[in-house]
Amino acid sequence: MLPTLGDVLCLDAVRRGQPHVVAGGDRLDNRVRWVHVAEVTDIAHLLHGGELVLTTGIALPDEPERLRAYIAELAEVGVSGLMIELGRRYADALPPALLAAAEEHRLPVVMLAHEPAFVDITESVHARIVQDQYAELRASERLHEIFTQLSVEGASTEEVVRQTAALGGHAVVLENLSHQVLAADADGRDPAELLSAWETRSRAVRPGQRTAYDAASGWLVTMVGARGEDWGRLIITLGAPPTARDTVLIERAATTLALGRLLDRHAESVERQAHGTIIARILEHSYSDPQEAAARSRALGVPLSGRRLIGVVLRTRGHAQPAEVSELAEVAAAACKDARLAALVGVLDEGGPSARVGVLASLPARSDPETALTAVATRVRKQSDGVMAAGSVVSSIRDVRRSFLEADQVADVASGSSGDRLFYRMPDLRLRGLLHLLRDDARIQTFVERELGPLLEYDAERKGDLTHILRLYLDAGRNKAVAAQKAHLSRPAFYERLRRIERVLNADLDDVESCVSLHVALLALSSLRQDRQ
Repeated sequence: MLPTLGDVLCLDAVRRGQPHVVAGGDRLDNRVRWVHVAEVTDIAHLLHGGELVLTTGIALPDEPERLRAYIAELAEVGVSGLMIELGRRYADALPPALLAAAEEHRLPVVMLAHEPAFVDITESVHARIVQDQYAELRASERLHEIFTQLSVEGASTEEVVRQTAALGGHAVVLENLSHQVLAADADGRDPAELLSAWETRSRAVRPGQRTAYDAASGWLVTMVGARGEDWGRLIITLGAPPTARDTVLIERAATTLALGRLLDRHAESVERQAHGTIIARILEHSYSDPQEAAARSRALGVPLSGRRLIGVVLRTRGHAQPAEVSELAEVAAAACKDARLAALVGVLDEGGPSARVGVLASLPARSDPETALTAVATRVRKQSDGVMAAGSVVSSIRDVRRSFLEADQVADVASGSSGDRLFYRMPDLRLRGLLHLLRDDARIQTFVERELGPLLEYDAERKGDLTHILRLYLDAGRNKAVAAQKAHLSRPAFYERLRRIERVLNADLDDVESCVSLHVALLALSSLRQDRQ
C-alpha cells in the first residue's frame, strides 16, 4: 500500500522542514508513488502521476497566468502534491495566484518554512514506499500459503469462511446466486444482525466487476466459480474502502472455495455442508442463543421461528460407506424440495459408524405433518432402500434435540427390520417438480435472476407486490379479470400494475413466449425460496 501525503508529512525528514499545508488540505489522502525534485516549470510531460514534486521555486515565473498554467499541468498529470521550500525564491509566503490555482484544481501544496535536505526527504519517502510494498508482498505470500494449505487439506466451506474472517478481521458471508447464505462468520458480531433481511440487502449490491467494492453497503464482493460457471458470491463486510490486502484475501478465498467444489466431486455439496453444520450445532447446543440458529437457517431459506419442527433421520440398511450416506443426503434434500418442504438436510456424525442423514423439517402452523412426511418418504424410497424415521412435532428450537433423539431411536429399530412402511406418495413432478430438482443448479439461479431480477429489486426497494401480481396473472392463464379478482383490485388498478411490470422488465405480457419464460422463472423462484404460501 502506497503512503498518503498525510503519511509523508509525518516523516521526520519532512517535519524538520516545518511543513504547512497551504492549499488542497482536503486531499492529503492522495497516494504518493514517488518523489521527484524539479526546478523547471515544464516538468509535467515527464511525470506519470502519483509523484510528490519538490522544488525551491527558484525557476517559477512571476506572471500569475504562467503560475496558474504550471499548477494546472501538474494537476492534469495527476501528481499527488507540490512541496515548495521558502527562502530561495519566496521569503515568507507563496504567490496568491499559485494558491488560488491549487485550490481550484484541488492540488495539495505544502510550504516548507525551514530549509530541509531534499535528499533526506526523497530517501525517507522512497524507503517507506519500498518497505510498504515489501510488507504487502509478504502479506500476499502469507495468504497464498494459508489458502494453499486449506486446499491441500480439503478444508470445508465453513473453515475457509472462518479463516477468511479471522485473517481480515471482518464478517464474511458466502451466498449462492439466489442470495441465500451458504456459510457465514460474524467475526464476533451478532450473527442475527449480520444476516437480518439478507436477501433484500444483498440484491441491492450489484458491483460492475468480478471483484468490486460497494460504497453504499461497505461490502467487498467477488464472484465464486470455476471454468466459467459462477455459483456464488463471497462478501466481506468492510465498512470502508478495501486495502490491496483485502482484495487479495477475498480473491484467494474465492479461488479456494471454487477449487474445493471443483475437485471434491463426491463430497457433500456446499448446501449440504451448511445445513448439516446448523443441525449439528443445534443438537450440541453450541449456539448461545437459539435466535442465532434461526437467523442462520432463515438466511439459507429455511424459517424456524413460529413453525412446526420435526426431527427426521434417514439411515441405510446395514453398514454404509461415507459416499452412500452423502448420496442419501442428496436424495433426501431433493425429496424435500420436490415436496415443497422447507428443511435443513445434512450428514450427522460424518465418517463415523453412526453416520446418518438428519432432516430438520419446518412446516407452517396449519400444515399436516403426515402429508409432508409421506411426500418425502415416497421420493426417498424411489431412489434408495434406506429407512426414514421422524420424531415428535415440536414448536421450539430448544426442543429439536428431543425430536431428533426420538427419530434416532426409531431409525435404529427400523434399519434392522424387514418392514417396508411408506408415509405417502410423492407429488406429480411435471415442470414444478423438475425445477425443484434443479434448484441448486447455478444455471437455474442465473435464469431466475435474468428474468425476474429487475422486478425483485424493484419490489425490494419499494416494498412492492409486483412479483405477486405477476404470479397471479400467469397462474390465472393470463385472464386479467380473474387475476384482478384474486388480487382484490379493481380492473383499472390491476391493469396499471401490469403496465408497470412491463416497464420494469421491458417485456410484453401479451407475448406468449415471454409469459411462458416468466412463469417458469416464477416457479423456479418459488422453489429457490421454498415458498409455502
